[in-house]
Amino acid sequence: MSNRTVVVTLVIVGLMAAGGYGVYQLGMHRGMHMTLSPPAGDPAQSDAQVVSDQKTPLYWYDPMVPQQKFEKPGKSPFMDMQLVPKYAEAGTDDGSVKISARLEQNLGLRVAKVSKGVLAPTVDVVGSVAYNERDLALVQARANGFIEKLYVRAPLDAVKKGQVLAALYVPEWVAAQEEFLAARRIAAQSTPDLGRLLEGARQRMRLVGMSDEQIGLVEKTGQVQLRLNVTAPRAGVVAELSAREGMTVMAGAALFRINGLSTVWVNADVPESQARWLAPGSVATARAAAYPGRLFNGKVEALLPEVDVATRTLKARVEITNPEQRLTPGMFVTVSISPLNAAPVLLVPTEAVIETGTRRVVIVAQGGGRFAPLDVEVGVEANGQSEIRQGLKDQQQVVVSGQFLIDSEASLKATVTRMSEPPAAQASAPGEVTHQGKGTVDQISNDMITLSHGPITSLHWGAMTMGFKLPAEGLPNTITVGDHVSFQIRKTATGGYEIATIALDEPAPAAAMSSEMQDGAKGGQR
Repeated sequence: MSNRTVVVTLVIVGLMAAGGYGVYQLGMHRGMHMTLSPPAGDPAQSDAQVVSDQKTPLYWYDPMVPQQKFEKPGKSPFMDMQLVPKYAEAGTDDGSVKISARLEQNLGLRVAKVSKGVLAPTVDVVGSVAYNERDLALVQARANGFIEKLYVRAPLDAVKKGQVLAALYVPEWVAAQEEFLAARRIAAQSTPDLGRLLEGARQRMRLVGMSDEQIGLVEKTGQVQLRLNVTAPRAGVVAELSAREGMTVMAGAALFRINGLSTVWVNADVPESQARWLAPGSVATARAAAYPGRLFNGKVEALLPEVDVATRTLKARVEITNPEQRLTPGMFVTVSISPLNAAPVLLVPTEAVIETGTRRVVIVAQGGGRFAPLDVEVGVEANGQSEIRQGLKDQQQVVVSGQFLIDSEASLKATVTRMSEPPAAQASAPGEVTHQGKGTVDQISNDMITLSHGPITSLHWGAMTMGFKLPAEGLPNTITVGDHVSFQIRKTATGGYEIATIALDEPAPAAAMSSEMQDGAKGGQR
């Protein structure tokens, strides 16, 4: 090959190499330009811009003094660090969830207002009918005599007021009547002294036991009544009959016991847990199986001061009106008693309360499609309403349909939040919370130590330089300025922080370091 041919070949190769290098440089330049400046309409850039625009800080704060808020970013006046922004969604996660209007419609969410009202939990109890002991009349013999005729012969016979029960012959009554009639004949002479004699004879008839009606009968007829009738003082039934024809009776002996049936008592067994709702005067309604659909009205007369130790119930004495005397002693009835003068309380529909077994939760509508679960204390439940003793305010909105899905979403969100939270602070002693960190000693004074430390995750602090109060026992003698240390801090009563424990960072063991160096050397050889 000639020299000319060699020269031409070398020139061609050089040109090709130069062209290839130029193409390579052009490709690298365009690639880096595309990487640093993405084209307009790039989805990644658009999304990032939207997120940046949406996350508008509410305010700025110093993590060391989070209660102090600042309107603008800048350096903290308390520590040598920049203020941290607080976003609308960051740090305000109270377990609430946000649901779009379309999803609300699909879930069929319904809300109701918390309102004030009187909750009247009706107490339903069972009782038995008994005689009204206040509607009782006892007929006795007022003098010694004989029962010549008996008109009521069996117990529980119904009687009317004024009905004749028995005819009695009382010798003392006959003598008193004759004395009165004789005095009246003598008094016809109109002598004042004889008039007093007539009044004395009338008084004698009263003393032997004659009633005013019987005395009036003697005055009206002017004849001695050998047999005097005993009548019923009220309507009712003969609950007890002690008289028989021909028997001799003594003064004060009980002949008849008559109970009225216009009203009856119902002795109802009330559980002691529900006794607080009842009081004398509470309205009651009774139902008897013998008369389906028939209601008997009444009221609570008294709560007897005695608890049955076996059934843990109190006796409520309920007086029931008994028209047509339908209710009779011994019947079982169901009594519904309404509380008297109940106070207004906060009420929500019972279906709005979620029972979890250990707590009770309602879902509160906060507006703007946001919902949050709240723990509540529930009182009495009645008529589809539940009393809220604590946890809600009047006129708040609670979800009554679809709340289980919202509660599940809120619980899941809270769980994810807890999983993503930084590790909690450790307690070095009972009741003492400490926070761990690492840093470099910058300065040591009599009662302060200045550290340039890294992030402290349990306090949400970033890296900064700040001073801490020294512990009461002071620093270890081995710690000097420039040392790398591990430390624990705790909050003081004044709001600052002091060193709880501090120690030098332990260097890596020599064996481990040489092993790492050997591994690095082998990697370099490979």
